[in-house]
Amino acid sequence: MAEKSVALVAIVAIALLGTVASQAQQAPAANPLDTVPDKMPFDIPYGAPISLERATAAIAAAVAEAKRHDWKLNVAVVDSGGNLVAFQRMDGAQLASIQVSEHKARAAATFRRETKVFEDAIQLKQNYYVMTLDGVVAARGGIPLIEGGKLIGAIGCSGGTASQDEVACKLGAATLK
Repeated sequence: MAEKSVALVAIVAIALLGTVASQAQQAPAANPLDTVPDKMPFDIPYGAPISLERATAAIAAAVAEAKRHDWKLNVAVVDSGGNLVAFQRMDGAQLASIQVSEHKARAAATFRRETKVFEDAIQLKQNYYVMTLDGVVAARGGIPLIEGGKLIGAIGCSGGTASQDEVACKLGAATLK
């Protein structure tokens, strides 16, 4: 019986050593921040600033979508430099969202990407550093406005849920295509 116990202990010890050895041989998971992409992401050249006429058309499309769903939104459009071009507050829209809509538009223009990218970076626990960047809004509802491959401005919506803000902004941005 003692021989069986010693043999069992030896088998368990060998199994544990094998497991430890195989774990030691596995390389640690790569940090996505350590990978170097071949091309620069979000490398959209800046274009001429959006005109007031085009900015109001984008806002009108976003507001029409919001009205269809009875969402009360604030909608802002900025130019390629992040300067406010046009703004509309729907009746009953949350007052605090006035500045948020402008901030979302400004972040989308200056960082040349949808603000959803920042939301994903934090929610997916990939890039917490974005919380240290000035001017970031980590919520959907900021969409760059691209024409002819160049950034001419951005639209920001706020007052609904992040997904409602995003839907309305995407329809506003679609007016430029």
